[in-house]
Amino acid sequence: MTDASAGPKADPSRDTAPIGSLRILWPFVSKYRVLFVAWLFALAASSAVTLTLPVAFKTMIDQGFAQSAAGGGSGAIDRAFLLLFAVAIALALATAARFYFVSVLGEKVVADLREQLYRHLIALDAGFHDRNRSGELVSRLTADAELLRSVVGSSMSVALRSLVTFVGSLGMLFVTSPRLAAYALVGIPLAVLPIVAGGRRLQRISRSSQDRIADANTLASETLGAVRTVQAHARESYEQGRFSESLKTAIKTARKRIRAQAWVTAIAITLVFGAITLVLWSGAHDVVAGRLTGGTLAQFVLYALIGGGSVGALAEVWNDLQRAAGGMGRIGELLSERSAVVAPAQPRPLPQPVRGEIVFDQVGFHYPQRPDLPALQDFTLRVNPGETVALVGPSGAGKSTVFSILLRFHDPQHGAVRVDGVDVREADLGQLRGAIALVPQQATIFATTARENIRYGRLDASDAELDEAVRAAHATDFIHDLPQGLATELGERGARLSGGQQQRIAIARALLKDAPILLLDEATSALDAQSERAVQQALEALMQGRTTLVIAHRLATVLKADRIVVMDRGRIVAEGTHEALLAQGGLYAELAKLQFLD
Repeated sequence: MTDASAGPKADPSRDTAPIGSLRILWPFVSKYRVLFVAWLFALAASSAVTLTLPVAFKTMIDQGFAQSAAGGGSGAIDRAFLLLFAVAIALALATAARFYFVSVLGEKVVADLREQLYRHLIALDAGFHDRNRSGELVSRLTADAELLRSVVGSSMSVALRSLVTFVGSLGMLFVTSPRLAAYALVGIPLAVLPIVAGGRRLQRISRSSQDRIADANTLASETLGAVRTVQAHARESYEQGRFSESLKTAIKTARKRIRAQAWVTAIAITLVFGAITLVLWSGAHDVVAGRLTGGTLAQFVLYALIGGGSVGALAEVWNDLQRAAGGMGRIGELLSERSAVVAPAQPRPLPQPVRGEIVFDQVGFHYPQRPDLPALQDFTLRVNPGETVALVGPSGAGKSTVFSILLRFHDPQHGAVRVDGVDVREADLGQLRGAIALVPQQATIFATTARENIRYGRLDASDAELDEAVRAAHATDFIHDLPQGLATELGERGARLSGGQQQRIAIARALLKDAPILLLDEATSALDAQSERAVQQALEALMQGRTTLVIAHRLATVLKADRIVVMDRGRIVAEGTHEALLAQGGLYAELAKLQFLD
């Protein structure tokens, strides 16, 4: 298992991606114009009502109290408070509408972003997934996307509302008292300065914090996925320690972010409200001197509080935006990844029906992570339609690479691969892979029912066709013994099945697909002798009339192949029938002697 710190790391030069990286979100937001416009109207209404509150207070103080003191009775006070209450109700309704529209918008935007990111990731080539850990990718798909939910569903609304109310309250401050408003302006640059100064540092720390969270998630995903190996080696305490250390690192980085965010917010609010306090001190002297009414000062105080609160909210939102920019930068990196395997703009169709002729023409290939070690060298092989060809050789000979190149998980650096005369790089990927059925050495079982696992081979298959595939794979008995038969949930990675049962599910899946080309990668390796004989009979029936490539380390499984191709270090070193290869001697004879001729 890899260490938690292993895997892809963000380029330090990209840790300080500008806040403008959030513009990537705009296409997702603009898709929901009606919700966006409704939110803007609700935001404008709530901001306008907020700016009306101080006027209502001034009216209540200067008119309601004054008229009551002059003998007008309590009617003036009642009307003033009714006006204030009516303004409060309007504010509540507008705020609720704003919250509703922006929250729904945030949910839709984040769901669309996750969907596009998942669609992009699942379409990237095998080389990308070889280089990146699945836990890291899942963290970006979940934790980073969740950060953006707060931006669209909350921070964006708070930022725009705070900006509107700040500008509005600033204007009303000058209308109320130009002299006091001029004093108030002194505190604004002082409040903005720490926000700007601390922004880049906060963004860098936020990006690092998200990376550490991703490391912890990756470690948890890796160990939980291999929990049997962990328990078999009694490494529970060891893995708990690794995960604990990973969390401590994440917390340590998060504390730096929280500390920086707290300081920026505290300094900004202190400076803003310090300036407001100084202005109010001056205004109080004006009221005593008779230059201002009590209601006017109260109105000024409320506008100053609204403006100061808006600046403080902008400081906090700026911090949130810095965090989200780090997350969006990570997501943007994934969205900017381009698959090394590119589908042709105008694909050539495979001849119908597909005959299954396969030609490898001087193919040369090395994996990107091992550029100095060729996996295939001048590999040339022709497989005729309906022929069964077995690939044998020591581990690392390049047998599985042949399958990967044929399925176009990778493209060769040299040479070409053709199916029925069509270069696979020119064929439609869906049509190409639809013509190939694969039974891998390690069966992939999804955490769903047995029926859905088998039907994965052909989603539109009927129940009768599915039952026939189950019978042909000799899986009827053990599936019948499952609690709900085909409707039984098999658990994550097929935890409810033995290795041989998992393999037969994979074989049934390939049988159901009924493709003209069949790839068997040690398809019977996990079976006991009795099951192997039964499945081998099913596979022999399946291979009739189909082009079949078989990878086998156990030579007993390929004795009936039309041709055996012996590979070593990415090259073909011999080919022929079992008897002919034994007579030739060499690598195949050595392998055969080690296995069953000694």
